[in-house]
Amino acid sequence: MKTYLPKEKDFDRKTYLMDASGKTLGRLATRVASLLIGKGKVFFAPDQLSGDNVVVVNARQVHVTGKKTKQKTYSHYTGYPGGIKTYRYEELMERKPEEIIIRAVSRMLPKNKLGREMLRRLRVFRDQNHNQAAQKPIALKD
Repeated sequence: MKTYLPKEKDFDRKTYLMDASGKTLGRLATRVASLLIGKGKVFFAPDQLSGDNVVVVNARQVHVTGKKTKQKTYSHYTGYPGGIKTYRYEELMERKPEEIIIRAVSRMLPKNKLGREMLRRLRVFRDQNHNQAAQKPIALKD
């Protein structure tokens, strides 16, 4: 018996629309990461891009539990000596709420070229307005 390897034509890619208002950050991120990876598809291949495109709206209205709004920090390195920049969740939510969801999802994807390509298929918008109407996104009820 031969092992079946799915081809590019077998992956029926769709675009999904998720509303982040009132959702918990981690639970939203796991749902989005699962769609990007393509785990729920019949033809899943871990070494190919089998996932769908995801559009997330209302990133400003996502919430976290406990004291994370005051205590959770995000950091990145600028490349210069002493160049570690650190931001609290509150500060980043005011400036770039999209970045919070993107970082949460990216840390749940594979850490390789395939994961970076999956992350390119994610679009996050601050409020209800988005420019992905031409893709005819399917609204998810979660």
